[in-house]
Amino acid sequence: MATVRVYTTTYCGYCTAAKRFLEQVKGVTVEEIDVTQDMAQRQWLAQTTGQRTVPQIFVGDTHIGGYTDLRALDAEGGLDPLLTA
Repeated sequence: MATVRVYTTTYCGYCTAAKRFLEQVKGVTVEEIDVTQDMAQRQWLAQTTGQRTVPQIFVGDTHIGGYTDLRALDAEGGLDPLLTA
């Protein structure tokens, strides 16, 4: 099973939804990285992903994007193969 990292903030509803979907629907253990007060991590995220929003989801070394990207990838059948890689 691939490592799944979700970069979050404490006040983000989409972050909660992404974690819940991955854990409860997909049965994945999520490594949550809270960047609420960590400006260096947020800057790294923006530079790495090109996005300034959370959640930012990584499956292994693959950047998935945010919650809607996660759900779209799942709907297309592309998420499960990444999770089991």
